[in-house]
Amino acid sequence: MKNLEFIYKRHSIRKYTEQEVKEEDLKAILEAAIQAPSGKHKQNWHFVIVKNKEKIERIAKLVEEKNKKIADNLGDEEWAENFKKFVKFATVFRTAPVLVLVYAGKYTPTGLKELKAIGASQEEIDELSKANPGLQGVSAAIENLMLAAGELGYGTCWMTSPNYAAKEISEYVNFNKEGYYLAAVTPLGVPAIEGKSPERKPLEEVITVIE
Repeated sequence: MKNLEFIYKRHSIRKYTEQEVKEEDLKAILEAAIQAPSGKHKQNWHFVIVKNKEKIERIAKLVEEKNKKIADNLGDEEWAENFKKFVKFATVFRTAPVLVLVYAGKYTPTGLKELKAIGASQEEIDELSKANPGLQGVSAAIENLMLAAGELGYGTCWMTSPNYAAKEISEYVNFNKEGYYLAAVTPLGVPAIEGKSPERKPLEEVITVIE
């Protein structure tokens, strides 16, 4: 198991020091990310790296503003208050010196056109689309990024909670690559707290062995 220790160094970190991420480390982490596998080798990912603290804070403000706008239009006070309460978890990236916005490009699953051509049922088409192989490749890249960061002593946190402000965020950073959408974000920096992970389900509960 010793050679696999790098996997267990990855934790979800939500508080960071002000220490900068070394440029050579950032490059190494991103290089590791793009070594991930992707369907048909499309490499349908794009990383927007935000290193300006004022801009990171502005992105956090955009999430807060969108959160309030949504809450104000829910028409249910209890629901609105509950939604607003969790905005702090959608903006924990504001303490990090680097914010990585991960975008995913379009991908057509193998067999989709063929199923449509033979008049397959919508249920069968939907089943094929559930696997979302395009997003799988991007997710593999994110995991590579996080494992590399952990190995180099940095913290990350896989976040999709800010995505309800994806339009506002993309417009702010002026990202408009055709066919790409915001899949996830992660802060990147030196952890200000000790990382730990919640307990995992027993292996026996999540595997099926067929011999």
